[in-house]
Amino acid sequence: MIKGFTRFLQSPGQHLKSLFGPQDAPAGSTGPRIIPRQEHPVSRQHFSDAALKVLYRLHNAGFQAFLVGGCIRDSLLGHMPKDFDVATDATPEQIRELFRNSRIIGRRFRIVHVRFGREVIEVTTFRGKPNDDHADHISQQSDDGLLLRDNVWGNLEEDALRRDFTVNALYYNIADFSIHDFADGVKDIEARTLRLIGDPATRYREDPVRMLRAVRFAAKLDFHLDPATEAPIAEAAPLLLQIPPARLFDEILKLFMAGHGVVTFQLLRQYGLFAMLFPEADEAMEELPWAERLVEHALESTDRRIREDRPVTPAFLFAALLWAPVQQRQATLEADGMPAIPALQAASQQVVSRQLQHISIPKRFSLPMRDIWDLQQRLPLRRGKRVFQTREHPRFRAAYDFLLLREAAGELDPGLGDWWTAFQQADEHEQRRLLSKVGADPAGSGAPRKRRRRRRKPRGPASDA
Repeated sequence: MIKGFTRFLQSPGQHLKSLFGPQDAPAGSTGPRIIPRQEHPVSRQHFSDAALKVLYRLHNAGFQAFLVGGCIRDSLLGHMPKDFDVATDATPEQIRELFRNSRIIGRRFRIVHVRFGREVIEVTTFRGKPNDDHADHISQQSDDGLLLRDNVWGNLEEDALRRDFTVNALYYNIADFSIHDFADGVKDIEARTLRLIGDPATRYREDPVRMLRAVRFAAKLDFHLDPATEAPIAEAAPLLLQIPPARLFDEILKLFMAGHGVVTFQLLRQYGLFAMLFPEADEAMEELPWAERLVEHALESTDRRIREDRPVTPAFLFAALLWAPVQQRQATLEADGMPAIPALQAASQQVVSRQLQHISIPKRFSLPMRDIWDLQQRLPLRRGKRVFQTREHPRFRAAYDFLLLREAAGELDPGLGDWWTAFQQADEHEQRRLLSKVGADPAGSGAPRKRRRRRRKPRGPASDA
């Protein structure tokens, strides 16, 4: 089995052609295409123990249980799956009774999270098609078509057709290990095509975040968008303004922190979606030639660190995304007579306040982001103990990396970054030499000097009146 899967990894496209070729049911046929275990490469050996526990407990309790979506899609593409979603005919309350380590979350879509240590398995009940008979607490839609609540339960086929993309409407049945393909998703995987199920314009109105998911999957999987799926995006982009900022923050992390940030950013710009997420940054990119390059360099660095399994933080990325509008506002304030440091602080506050109307940025990221910005004014000040204080700042390394990005993007002339690189690598003698080159005291070590105690002059005798 392992050898067979290894061969599949080497050329998944050819294997898919042989497994799911023209001999299968035509696209216009009704019902799912059921692919038996011996005709597909997806194995339980590639699933986490937690996912299998959930599947088997549901199955043994008499419920239907399927792995669905990305884990099946990725397995067919030859990638080892990481996230596991389960679909079942059990209701959230019935799932909750089966798993003590679970909780029901969400109002718009009620789902169950089953936790095994740090791993969370998301379990959803089959969804059906809403109609006018359902009360608002079960199904509700805005006048613009946005789904406000969608808790109508249905059967397996109804659930499949409620999914967003054909490549995500693939279900692995734990009962017999077959794959159920309801929307020709396997053919679209072989053609590397991303296609929405149903009318794209309607599906985007129901949930505008589907446009972001389309971009994310296209970048991650190296797929192209089906023309019908792609066509409405530019016109529908403003629908993203209806989405709560907290939800968009979660989507931003998925877009930019998955190792495909540069391609994702380019697609967002291409389809006019970036302007809905970061409007002031998008405006600045039209005026400042270095602004777009700075963001791309930051995303390249983030993608590289993710590939190398090194830590990344959204604070650094948000610092790059919003730096250009901060610089624009700071320049305006300084032109009005405000000193540089207060101008930077005021500009930072204004930019962050406007951005929070679109995307929530938790303080655990916004505060380090502003530290990175503030240090950009301290890095050029290389005299005496100030240098050592800057170097010891908790955000120094991030601010230094940010400085290098600014030079690489062409915002700053090269030089300052090289000086700080040399200073960090130098011994004490070399550090003093570097300080002397910028006019600091060659003998100064940065340590505070001891103050001499002044001698008091002895008092003379008091004069007579």
